[in-house]
Amino acid sequence: MRRNLDRSDKPNWLLIKERDEYVRSEDAPAITDEAPNSAITQRTMEQIAESKDHIWDSKQGGLLRGGNNREHDSSGRNVRTSDQRHRSLERALRGAPAEIFPGFIHPQLAQPAAKAPNSDEWIHELKLDGYRLQVHVQSKKSRGGKTHSTTLFTRTGLDWTPRMTFLAGAASKLELENCILDGEVVALDHEGRSNFGDLQAAFQERRQGALIYFAFDLLHLNGHNLRELPLTQRKAILSELLSAAEPGSPIRLSEHIEGRGVEVLAKACELGTEGVVSKIASSPYTSGRGNAWLKIKCGMQQEFVIGGFTTPEKGGRGIGALLLGYYDDGKLRYAGRCGTGFSEQNHRALRDRLDVLVQKHPDFTKVPAEAQRKVKWVKPELVAQVSFSSWTRDDLVRQASFKGIREDKPSREITRELAIAKEPCSQQSAGPVKRATPHASTDKSSQQPLNGFRITHPQKVVDPESGTTKLQIAEYYFAVAKNMLPHISDRPLSVVRCPSGIGQPCFFQKHVGPGLPQGIDKVTIPNRKTGKKEEFLTVNTVEGLLGLAQLGVLEIHPWGSRNDSIEKPDRIIFDLDPDAAIPWPVLASTAQEMRTHLKQLKLTSFLKGTGGKGLHVVVPIVPEFEWPVLKQFAHSLVLQMEKSNPARYLTKMTKAARTNKIYLDYLRNDREATAIAAFSTRARPGIPVSVPLDWKELDSSTAPKFYLSDFADWKKRMDRDPFKAMSLSKQRLTAETLGALGVKV
Repeated sequence: MRRNLDRSDKPNWLLIKERDEYVRSEDAPAITDEAPNSAITQRTMEQIAESKDHIWDSKQGGLLRGGNNREHDSSGRNVRTSDQRHRSLERALRGAPAEIFPGFIHPQLAQPAAKAPNSDEWIHELKLDGYRLQVHVQSKKSRGGKTHSTTLFTRTGLDWTPRMTFLAGAASKLELENCILDGEVVALDHEGRSNFGDLQAAFQERRQGALIYFAFDLLHLNGHNLRELPLTQRKAILSELLSAAEPGSPIRLSEHIEGRGVEVLAKACELGTEGVVSKIASSPYTSGRGNAWLKIKCGMQQEFVIGGFTTPEKGGRGIGALLLGYYDDGKLRYAGRCGTGFSEQNHRALRDRLDVLVQKHPDFTKVPAEAQRKVKWVKPELVAQVSFSSWTRDDLVRQASFKGIREDKPSREITRELAIAKEPCSQQSAGPVKRATPHASTDKSSQQPLNGFRITHPQKVVDPESGTTKLQIAEYYFAVAKNMLPHISDRPLSVVRCPSGIGQPCFFQKHVGPGLPQGIDKVTIPNRKTGKKEEFLTVNTVEGLLGLAQLGVLEIHPWGSRNDSIEKPDRIIFDLDPDAAIPWPVLASTAQEMRTHLKQLKLTSFLKGTGGKGLHVVVPIVPEFEWPVLKQFAHSLVLQMEKSNPARYLTKMTKAARTNKIYLDYLRNDREATAIAAFSTRARPGIPVSVPLDWKELDSSTAPKFYLSDFADWKKRMDRDPFKAMSLSKQRLTAETLGALGVKV
C-alpha cells in the first residue's frame, strides 16, 4: 500500500478476513490442496486451461470468454461485436418456434413456500422488492430506417411507459428486432438491496435515474417464442442479449445460483434481503401460479387492502393507523392494524389519497368493537405492502409496518398468502400446485361445502409447515367421512387437540367436557378400578367429525371395542414400531411375517400406515372374548416372533433396548388402550395421515407416506380402500386358535 500512495490511478484497498465459523487452523492443509477444483464449475485447473472458455487478458484488463472471440472498447470493457452477437443469438433461437409478436403475456407467478428446495434441479434468484414489469420492444420501419418503440406493462397489463421513460429509452437501445423481457423494477438502498419504500419515493419525486430493472426471463425474441424452452436456456439467451446494454444502463440481468437452496436462502436472509425465488431450471414459462416457481420470504410480508384509517393521536394531518384486510370468497376480511413505517412525506400523501375515498360504513364483513373507535372508513381501493412478525390466533397481523402503496395490483386480487410445505420433486410436477390450498371462504361460506356446519376462524393456520388451516382439516374430515366413520363410530374415543396449532401445546381428551359442538356424543363407561361412571367422547356422524375439527382435533384414537360391547373387543391390533435405523424393507418383511403367522391361525389381517414410521396389523373378530384374553393372545403371538428372531424383535417397552430392533407392541389390546384411526391426521409438522395399505404395497422400495397437503394425489384410494372388507368380516377367534398359542379361556 505504501508503494502506491502517490499513484492516483491506483486506488488503495485492504481486505481483512475476520475469524468466523469457517476459519482454518494453522496446521490445516492449504485450501488449494484440499479443494483444488473451481468452486463454480467444479473443474480442475487442467480442464479449465484446456477448454479456454475463461481467459484473462492482463493487457486489456478483462475476461475473454471463449478465447479471442471478443473485442474491447476504449474503457477496457470486453464486448462482443454486433455480428458475433447476432450470429450467437441466431444459433440459440434455432430450436424456438416462430410466432408473430404476441403482445402482453400474463405473467408466471410464484407460489409461496415455507422452505427453499435444495435439489440441483432448482435455481435461485434474490426476491426483489419492487414492481413486476414486462418490457416490450418492437422495431418499425420508417423512411429514415428502423426505429424502436418500447412499452412497459405491469403484471395486470397496465401501460406504465409514461412513468418510466428513462427505462423505456434504455430498452430501445438494445441491439435487437423485437423482444419481451420479464423482470422487476426496483430502487436499491445504500447497501444494494431492493427497497420498496425507496421505490415509492423515487416515483413520488420523479427520480427515474434511481430505478433499476432486473430482467429474469425472456419470453419472445426476434419473431421466436422462447416460452417453451427450458428456463436456463432462456436465461442464457437473455444474458447474451443484455451484454449489448450500454455502460450505466438501468437494465440488468437477474443472476441466479444453481442448487443449494437452503444455503442460498440463509445467506439471503443474513444479508437482509426479502428472500429468494426458486425456479425449476428445466421448466417452460407458464402463465399463472404454479409450483415451478416458489417464493420463500425471510420475514412475513404481503399486500393488504386498506379499509379504513385513524388520525394521529397528537393531531396534525397524517395517518395514525391503517385498518387492513384481504378478500376471502369475495368478502373483505379484517386483518388488523398497521401503525408504523410511515415517513413524514407518505403520512401526508397517503392521507390525501384516503380522504377522497372516505365513506360512512366499512366494507369489512366484521370488525371487532375495539378496532372501530375513531375510524374513518374508506372504499377498499388502495393496496398497502406491509411487513409483520406473525399472525395471531384471531387471524390478525402482529407488529405490522407500512412499506408503501402497491399500484400494480387491484385490491380485489388481494388474498391471504399461505406457504406450501414441500417442494415439487421435478418438472413433471410443475403444474397446478399440490398443497393444502386454503379454501377461500369466510365463516358464512364454509357452511355450503360442509352441509351447513359452521367452522369458526376457518383460516387459522394449524400447521405452519404446510400452511394447513382449520377449515382444511374440516374439509378433509368431510371428504373421508364415508371411509373413516366405520372405524370410529359407536366407539369411545381419545383425541389429540391442538387449539393453537402444531408446535404449540396439544393435549389428549377422552372425557366429555362443557361446550362441545353438535354431533359429538357421549358414552357412559364405569371405571375399571373404582366402578365410578365416566362419560367418554364418541362420534357417529359426519357432523360429529366436523365437530372434532371445530375443536382443533388433529388425531382420533378409537377403542378396540364398541359402545354396546365395551368389555368385548372386536379388533386385535399389532403395532410394529421400528427403531429409526431399521430400513423399510425389513419393516415390510416383519409385517408379512406377522400376516403369515395369523394366516396359519386361520385369521385374515389388514394393514395400514400409522402416519409415522410404523405399521399396524389389524385383525377384525366377532366380539366374544374379553380384553384379558385378547391381550394374552396378542402377547403370545409376538413372543413367538421374538423368540424366533431376538436380534430383530423386541416385545418389551424399554426404549434403551430398542436400538436396531422392531418393537412388537401388543399393548393396544387392553381396556382404554387406543390406536390411531384409519384416515386420521397426525399432529405432526406437515400433517401426515394414517392410511390403509394393500399388502402388495409392502413390495415398494420405499415406505408409502401420505400427507394432507397431497390429498388430491391419493384421494382415489378411497374407492379401493382395503379396510372396506374389514367391516364385513365375520371371522371368529376360536378356542382352538387360542389354544394353539397356549391361551386359556
